[in-house]
Amino acid sequence: MDFEAAKDVCRSLPGCTEDTKWDNDTVFSVGGKMFAITNKEAPALGFSFKVDDERFLELTDRPGIIPAPYLARAKWVYVNGEAQLDDAELAALLRRSHELVFAKLTRKLQREIAD
Repeated sequence: MDFEAAKDVCRSLPGCTEDTKWDNDTVFSVGGKMFAITNKEAPALGFSFKVDDERFLELTDRPGIIPAPYLARAKWVYVNGEAQLDDAELAALLRRSHELVFAKLTRKLQREIAD
């Protein structure tokens, strides 16, 4: 699993913005709402992102995936380098995180991003 490639996946998603928060984290957002977080170090050591409520327990039962600190109550997971995820599965999870957050935006904001 390549976390640098995962950053590129996030950057390619519609309306994605990237900024630094908490001095040490790169945050990917859509419409001002976070959908993925990683550290600024290169190479990145892990990724946090939102998942479907139904998949939260399934994913956190897998090695290398834990409930994300501070964000687990919102169904976020933290994936580290020990996780048994291939690049395609990680990319799909990041795209889904983007979709989940995008769906919660106002219709007006969704239209602005889609244009």
